[in-house]
Formats: sequence, C-alpha cells, structure tokens
Amino acid sequence: MDERLRFIAAVKSGTGSISSLCRMFGISRKTAYKWLDRYARRGPEGLVELSRARHFHPNATSPEALDLLLELRRARPTWGPRKLVTLLEREWPGVVFPSHSTAAALLHRHGLSRPRRRRATTPAFAGRLTVAEAPNQVWCGDFKGHFALGDRKRCYPLTVTDDHTRYLIRCHAALRSDHTLVREVLRSAFFEYGLPEVFRTDNGPPFATAAPGGLSLLAVWLIKLGVRPERIDKGKPTQNGRHERMHRTLKADAATPPERDRLAQQRRFDTWRTDYNEVRPHQAHDQMPPATFYLASRRRFPDAPRDPTYSPEMEPARVRTDGVLRWLDFRVPLTDLLSNELVGLEEGEDGWDIRFGPVLVGQLSKEGLFRKVVGQR
Repeated sequence: MDERLRFIAAVKSGTGSISSLCRMFGISRKTAYKWLDRYARRGPEGLVELSRARHFHPNATSPEALDLLLELRRARPTWGPRKLVTLLEREWPGVVFPSHSTAAALLHRHGLSRPRRRRATTPAFAGRLTVAEAPNQVWCGDFKGHFALGDRKRCYPLTVTDDHTRYLIRCHAALRSDHTLVREVLRSAFFEYGLPEVFRTDNGPPFATAAPGGLSLLAVWLIKLGVRPERIDKGKPTQNGRHERMHRTLKADAATPPERDRLAQQRRFDTWRTDYNEVRPHQAHDQMPPATFYLASRRRFPDAPRDPTYSPEMEPARVRTDGVLRWLDFRVPLTDLLSNELVGLEEGEDGWDIRFGPVLVGQLSKEGLFRKVVGQR
C-alpha cells in the first residue's frame, strides 16, 4: 500500500515519465495505469487489494431454488438437507437445486441449522436377532418415553414398525401402557396388515416378565397366533436402532410441543404417520418413502388363537389350571401364564427341555429338578 501511494505521488509531482517510474518501482505500464485509474475514481481506498473471486459463478444456486429451500426448511425444521433437496427435486422438476453439501451450507448461512451433537458410538450387536430381509419378517414395537399433555395427563406413544421397510404401522397415543391396550392395538394392526413372523420388543412390561422364558400374557397370545416374540438384550436399545431412530423423529415432529389432550395428540400422530410413510424421504431407500416398499402380509389374522405345533421328536403336554405340569411322576411348577396351555418336551441326555412354541421356558432333570430359563438366546 505504501509503495502504491509513493508511485502515485511521484507521478503527480512530475518526477519522471510513466515508463521511467515503472522501471523504478518494478511494475508494468498496465499495472501503473490501473492504480492511477483506481486512485482517480476512489482516492487512496482504490489502492486496497481487491478480492480475486469471480463476481458471478455459473453453478451458483438460483434465487428461486434458494427461496424454495429456505421455505421448505422453515416448514419442516427437523428435515436435513438431503431430504429437503430430494423432495424439492420431486415437486419442482424444472428447477436446479444445489447439492446436499451446498444446501447444508446455505441453511447454516441463513441461520436455519445447528451443528449436530457428536454421539458416542456403540459396537455392533453380535447376537442372533432375526435379520429382516423382506416386509413382515420382523415387526418392532415399543413405548416411546411418556410426556405430559396440555390437560396434565401422561401420553405413552405406542409405536409399531416394519423393520425391513421402516413402515410405521401404528402410532397410538395411549394413556396407559398395559397388556390390554397393547393387545388391542396389535389386534387392529394384524387385521389391517396381516401377521408378521417375529415381533421384537425390549424387556419391559407388558412385553416381558420375570416368568420362565420371559413370557408375558402378550407373548403367550402372540405365540398362539403364530408370531414369535423376540427381545433385545437388556440395556441394548441399539439392537432396535431403526425403531429408536424413528422415535427421535416422532418427538421432534409430532410431540413437541404436546397437544392439549389425547384426541388432539392422536390426530397429530395420524397426520404425521401418513407424512412419515408416504412423503418423508428415507435415506435407506434411496430417498424414497417407506410406503413405496411395504406390502401387507399374506398371513391373515386367525379366527381364534391355536395351540402351538411341535415336531415329532417332542412330546406335547397340557399344563394344569394352576400352572403346574404333570410329567411322568414329576410335578413341575411352571407359571400361571401357561395355565391350560400346550407345551412341548424334548428329551436330552440330562433330562427334558420344556418349550412353549419356539420359547424355551425351562429344563427338567432326570431327578425331577426344574430350572427355569429367563433369557431367549
């Protein structure tokens, strides 16, 4: 800056010709006339080094695309740039929208995003849970954490999803979390969509208890319908990670802030469920919504629950009304949950394995000692 000012002063004082001054200051005539022109138009400020960035970029986001992006973000504040751009490209095919990374930068520039909090990573589960490779192989169910409604009543959202397609089958605003309610919600889902092969839950009630095999009234009912109950390990919600991730979206989009009462909250859940299934792009499906891939099960809800069937190698036996199994000369106390139910016994070297459907509930030794099994795996 000082050199440029001295050059301008030398020119103004007539110390020498432009050519001689250019040789003295080590610059070209083109540069000299550029500085003289800037000084004539703006004074000393014109000698400040200017940015060399282009005034216009051919790939810059158009004002129309930017306005649509910002408008959709304000309407759907929980959606990320990938989902926003996907939906905009689907609804506005004639408009060129920015890449996902550029969209993220634009949202940040306009104050419509915030840095994602880093989360601790968890090692992958190494157990033997069923891997869903088709719709209705595995349904996942759970109660999302309760929250208070406007009338101060607690809402316990009961959710059911198809693990393979992420299709949200049920989102029920419940005021309680007991067996009767879960059974009625599942019954309506089975009537509408058919039966899954597996129903996966955590270890809390009413899905499981401390009874042999972790059985509960709900699990017994499912087994008699031909649905295998499956439970994740205790304290391992990541084994049901897809369902838990849906709960995070539910909280942000449909429960914050809560509605005034249960009916209003249910209407909001129903609207959000339709949007989640039919509109919201899903990254696991190449940004297509879950409804694009989900098909109802061909296994229809039976007229009545039936006794489990057992292989020819197993001996069926009926449990008494008091939950006690009479086998040979032994009296085996099982659980009241299995009153009047048909169990199967498979003989081994040390005694018999006792199962109710696919669930191992205990082992009976040759001496008549019974040891219950709480875990499934």
